[in-house]
Amino acid sequence: MGKFGFSEILLILAVGLLFFGGGKIADIGKGLGQGIRNFKRGLREDDEPEKLADTPLGPKEKLTESAASTKARDVV
Repeated sequence: MGKFGFSEILLILAVGLLFFGGGKIADIGKGLGQGIRNFKRGLREDDEPEKLADTPLGPKEKLTESAASTKARDVV
C-alpha cells in the first residue's frame, strides 16, 4: 500500500493538472526552482566572508591601499 506505481502517479498528475491548470503548475515549478536557488545562494554567501578573511591581499587591493595612503599624506 505504501508504494506508488506508474498508474497512481499518472492519476495524481492528471488530477493536479485538472485542479491547477497548466499555467499554474508552470508558475509553481518556477517559484520552487527560484526558492531552491536563493536558498543555495544564501548558504554560499554565509561561507564567503570566512574564505575572504583568510586570503592575502591581491595586487589590485594593495595598489588601492597604497594610493589611499598617498592621498592621505598629500592632504595633510
